[in-house]
Amino acid sequence: MNDETRNPLLDGQPAYPLLVVLSGPSGVGKDSIVMRMRELGFSFHFVVTATSRPIRPGEREGYDYHFVSRERFEEMISQGELLEWANVYGHYKGIPKSEIRQALASGRDVILRIDIQGAATICRMVPGTTTIFVAPGSFAELRARLQWRRTEDPDEIERRLEFAAREMEAIDNFDYVVMNREDRLDDTVGQIRAIVTAEKQRVHPRRVEL
Repeated sequence: MNDETRNPLLDGQPAYPLLVVLSGPSGVGKDSIVMRMRELGFSFHFVVTATSRPIRPGEREGYDYHFVSRERFEEMISQGELLEWANVYGHYKGIPKSEIRQALASGRDVILRIDIQGAATICRMVPGTTTIFVAPGSFAELRARLQWRRTEDPDEIERRLEFAAREMEAIDNFDYVVMNREDRLDDTVGQIRAIVTAEKQRVHPRRVEL
């Protein structure tokens, strides 16, 4: 076995840290999954996104987002400080590379909650990324979630469901799929924990290069 590719667990060393991308259709419950993982004390480093939009009531700097000026964000773009970014409704949003590098260097696993397009970008840029597609138990459940949020009118919900159906076609680009069924959030989180555990036991583990 090549010593450079063998699992360091075989030599009594910690496993390589993982970069895990959690993605899936809008409304599938990614935020709820990450929130539950935090509540259960998962040892992940949860990446905080940078944004140029103003802070909203109840939000916390460094927890919900890193709030920066538009000028500072554009400087981050020009200096290549962002792993992935987009302009969303007139405000910038992106993932600072430094936060991921620091966590991985300290041996901590990193989790990114991101949309389908962003997931594809990160996989191209960062070899060794572990990708998990979160799928709804059914489209009826997805419709119910979107209706429960009460943030979209009926026409917008239908558009989102049509878009979600197209997003489901990206599933073949992911390593794993987890079904997030209604009222089974802890089962979903448990499956993610099992995936992470299995990745740590690979004979030839992934190594993240960023």
